[in-house]
Amino acid sequence: MDNWDEIRTAYQVARMGTVSGAADILGVHHATVIRHIDALEARLGVKLFQRHARGYTATEAGDDLLRVATATDDQFSQLVGRIKGRGADVSGDLVVTSLVSLSPLLAPALGEFQIANPDVVIRYLTGDRLFRLEYGEAHVAIRAGSAPDQPDNVVQPFVPLRMGLYATSAYVARHGVPTGVADFANHYFVGHDDETSRAPFNKWLRAHAPAENIIFRSTDARAMEQAVMAGVGIGFLPLWQAAQCQDVTEICPPEESWSAPLWLVTHVDLHRTTKVQSFLTYLKEQAKGWAC
Repeated sequence: MDNWDEIRTAYQVARMGTVSGAADILGVHHATVIRHIDALEARLGVKLFQRHARGYTATEAGDDLLRVATATDDQFSQLVGRIKGRGADVSGDLVVTSLVSLSPLLAPALGEFQIANPDVVIRYLTGDRLFRLEYGEAHVAIRAGSAPDQPDNVVQPFVPLRMGLYATSAYVARHGVPTGVADFANHYFVGHDDETSRAPFNKWLRAHAPAENIIFRSTDARAMEQAVMAGVGIGFLPLWQAAQCQDVTEICPPEESWSAPLWLVTHVDLHRTTKVQSFLTYLKEQAKGWAC
């Protein structure tokens, strides 16, 4: 096969199930994806996908291509992961991933690290997807919750993410402050839209606030925080963020059960590299000044 671009495109369509999803991953126009698929199918003389209203479903031949392409992609990604970060200098890409809610803390720290190490290019990836360190998708991951248990990862305790329940003065002026959990039925709340969210503070809110009183819901932590700050309802804010706001009232003392531990995760192949060690040392020192 002499056109790897077409194979790579078919692989992403099989993974994502839609032309638009593959186009986003590849950074190309959706018309390019369709052209690659049509050309590859014509070259092979077989249909790789069934087209339908919801997207593309791989045929048996498409499934064969997906299996081979997945193994090939994993091997190349693993090779890249082992090459990245090797060497004795602090240079090249530094790929760090975390929940987006940590970006106000991490972005300034990452920026200062880059200024101190001008040969480094920072790539900061946020989102709910679990980036795979074993395939070189990131050098350092900051993860919340239970300690990650993926094999070949080095896991170190970081800082706890402590949360508090707050409302703005505008909300308090309209509705007052709850006298206790029993009074939550008379108040309005901002919460997570995913009822399966495992974050301890989200679980606590679902257990104590009437579902019909959670009137603003989102899967985006930033949107929920902005809704609380806009006075929409009572909701959780990180303690470090609340400490920077003059217009919030603590609804009740923080409970230890609301906190989520954070972990620094690296892959064993990259953990001892100069670049990763320099960054971990720097980040731990920076975190001492965070009001977490």
